[in-house]
Amino acid sequence: MTIQEWFEQRKEAQIQRRQMESRNENEELSDLWTKCVHCESQITKKEVEEHMMVCPVCDYHFRINARERIHQLLDEGSFEEMFNEVLPTDPLNFTDTVSYKERLEKAHEKTGLDEAVITGIGSIEEHKLAIAVMDFDFMGGSMGSVVGEKVTRIIEEAIKRRLPVLAVTSSGGARMQESALSLMQMAKTSCAVSRLDEAGLLYINLLTEPTFGGITASFGMLGDIIIAEQGARIGFAGRRVIEQTIRQKLPSDFQTAEYLLKYGQVDMVSRRQDLRKNIASILMMHEV
Repeated sequence: MTIQEWFEQRKEAQIQRRQMESRNENEELSDLWTKCVHCESQITKKEVEEHMMVCPVCDYHFRINARERIHQLLDEGSFEEMFNEVLPTDPLNFTDTVSYKERLEKAHEKTGLDEAVITGIGSIEEHKLAIAVMDFDFMGGSMGSVVGEKVTRIIEEAIKRRLPVLAVTSSGGARMQESALSLMQMAKTSCAVSRLDEAGLLYINLLTEPTFGGITASFGMLGDIIIAEQGARIGFAGRRVIEQTIRQKLPSDFQTAEYLLKYGQVDMVSRRQDLRKNIASILMMHEV
């Protein structure tokens, strides 16, 4: 090896070492910091978590999963999960770019859940209720047969126990991999809500970012009281589809929680920090 080759190798090793150090430093920073998708502020993850996953600069509400939602809303240790033994199958042997079974497996690995909804009994400020919480991270919160079954079962359980029901929605709509079986869940869950109404029990909807499609067309918009989380997008078809259909530009705030409140489609828009208190007040006012 010549002296020149030795120096070139040494220089290359130094460059690689600096790149590795820089990469490690960036990874460490990414574990500590996050960027708000709304105002682009750099904020520590700890600060965002302390603000209940809300940006302390612009008040943007980050999406949260079902477990975190339950933790934020319910009294500590009060939640008793039910119907987690109801598991999805692949009745149509559906395959698009990958099989439906593979998509379910990937969603389970990503979220630790078996389906896009968690159901059970808990309490908010000692007011007992039945609750169904959807998780957008599981296949876009899409409603298949199991989601419809679990929502229906928890409503039926609430009727037996004479409890109010809170449905927290976050979904892109019906699950295409189950075709008509998925669409049937709209009628099924709506009938369950109707039976809850006939029993004279309170039904509250909490609409979170995003709530669309078959959910808004069924149990997601049938509540006696409909609350929307601040900034949530809510609708049936997406904005782009509507604009292409009517060939008109829609208002910038179209399909937001604030827009729906303005036109009477929801009863209340609430900041995340106030949700627990607001729901507890509603439950207290409707106690028999």
